[in-house]
Order: sequence, then structure tokens, then C-alpha cells
Amino acid sequence: MKRVLIVFAGLALNAFAFSTLALAQNADDPASRDDVILLLRTMHSHDMMRRTMEVQSASMQKLFHDMILKDTGKVPPDFDARFKKAMTDMLNGMPTDDLVQAMIPAYQKHFTQGDITAMNAFYSSPVGEKVLEELPDVMRDGMEAALPLLSKYLDEAQNKMKRDLEGPPPSPATEPRRRRTKARLNVDR
Repeated sequence: MKRVLIVFAGLALNAFAFSTLALAQNADDPASRDDVILLLRTMHSHDMMRRTMEVQSASMQKLFHDMILKDTGKVPPDFDARFKKAMTDMLNGMPTDDLVQAMIPAYQKHFTQGDITAMNAFYSSPVGEKVLEELPDVMRDGMEAALPLLSKYLDEAQNKMKRDLEGPPPSPATEPRRRRTKARLNVDR
């Protein structure tokens, strides 16, 4: 009788082990909705989205301020207050929960269960937590550094577009011969 109980217990343990393995996800399996929700919670996605929008708002304010100043030569005296209010209203009304829910299928499409598990481990680590904490500030500092370059590029692109739209469209007959030859050479390579 004792032997039967030991065999039965052994079979039960084996059955439990195999059923657990069968239920466990393979790292290459698609990420489940719950996997992604856990990742987004680990990443503090609501807070991250809000902080990122706040940081971008400051950069956008400077960009719009400079554009208005360049285009009109002056900025309304209450521009900063009105812009901040508009951005605050927009942030307060933003459907953050809906946006996060809308992102879940994209994560599922691009990441496996193993990817999500690794990202959860990373963002739960001290370095991952620091990345999440510092990223909005890094983005702000990067945008501040890039803003003059972006502004110059946008001005040049806008001027080029105006010139292109004001003149007749280029035709192959009026296009310089050298460009057509160069383009043909690139195609042949």
C-alpha cells in the first residue's frame, strides 16, 4: 500500500510538472494583453506620457513663440499665459487610459512574451527605474539643444517649398542634364 501511494504521489507530481510546463509560455510566444499591461505599469506609462507631454509642451511653446516672432515681428503679450493654459487644458483632457489601451496591440505585434519579460526585468532594475525617471528630462534637454537646428531646418524647408510652389514645376526638358545622368547612374548601381 505504501508503494502504491509513493507511485501515485510520483505520478501526481509528474503530471503537475508537465501541466505546468504546458501552461508556461515560451519566450517566443506572442505577448499577451496581460504581459503588456504589466510592462506598461512597470514603465509607469501614464506618468511617463504626461511628463513627456509636459516636456514637449515647453519645447513647443518656444518653437511657436519663435515662429510667431519671425513671421509677425511681435508676439502677443499674453502668448505665454494663453499657450500654457491651452496646453494644461489639453493635458487635463487627454484620454490617457484610452491611449495606453490603444498601444497594447502595437506592443503585442512587435514584442514576444520573452521580450516583454526582459523589458519588465530591465525597467524594474535600478538602471531601468533611472531611465524612466530621467528620460523626460533627457528629452527636454535634447529638444532644447536640437530646437535651433530644427528651427533653421524648418525655415529653409519652408522657404524652399514656397519657391517650388511659386515657380513652374520642373520638367525633364528644363532639368539640368547632369542631374538626370546622376539619377540614372544611381538606378543602374
